[in-house]
Amino acid sequence: MNSLLEGKSAIVTGAARGIGRAIAEALARAGAGVMLGDLRAADVRSAAAEIQQPTGGRVSGIAADVTRLEDMHRLRDAALEEFGKIDILVNNAGWDRLMPFVKTAPEHWDRVIAINFRGVIHACHAVLPHMAERKQGSIVNISSDSARVGSLGESVYAGAKAAVVAFSKTLAREHARDQIRVNVICPGLVETPLLEEIQREEFGRKIMGSILNFIPLKRFALPQDIAPLAVFLASDAAGYITGQVISVNGGLTMVG
Repeated sequence: MNSLLEGKSAIVTGAARGIGRAIAEALARAGAGVMLGDLRAADVRSAAAEIQQPTGGRVSGIAADVTRLEDMHRLRDAALEEFGKIDILVNNAGWDRLMPFVKTAPEHWDRVIAINFRGVIHACHAVLPHMAERKQGSIVNISSDSARVGSLGESVYAGAKAAVVAFSKTLAREHARDQIRVNVICPGLVETPLLEEIQREEFGRKIMGSILNFIPLKRFALPQDIAPLAVFLASDAAGYITGQVISVNGGLTMVG
């Protein structure tokens, strides 16, 4: 463990597995108290227990659906009851399914936008007033490299994730006076259960297989490759960094 986040408290959405779980564990190892939120009730509770045991930190988890504003209020209230304050919000919850845009339907659009964009709006709307009142806070929003360059089969997802980028920059401007920093991480392809689900379908397998050939580091990321940047951006060490968008993708895209 290190003490980079000693005395801090955090909320992480989509924290039962994949990138969210890795970030929650890294925050706890850095000394933060962490409240995990996830749609999967049993998984989020077991993830919290498994993270707490080796870190010895204050880690809890509750079932919470980012598409429901009232659930984000419950998640906020649970964190406040547990820790007394919220210093860090990591909006990680996300979902996608690869298919050509003309084969998608309104139900798909609604689900992608609700989870990937509205979920971020809900969590920020629930937590920002508390952070603004305290005149401090760090928000780390997990977007996607598809938001920066587009991605085959991910038209609506890429659009929703691009909206997260613009939304985050605007919040960074609006709340700079409150000493609240807002930054964005854009992962490339990451070995997660969601990626496994995507690759079960033929279209997804073809797309993922072709992309691997263009990654200079010749592998997909692991969730643990994303987590250290989230810890850094959440910490006081990044105290002069806000409104930034940073890719973690093995060199697949090099945006300057």
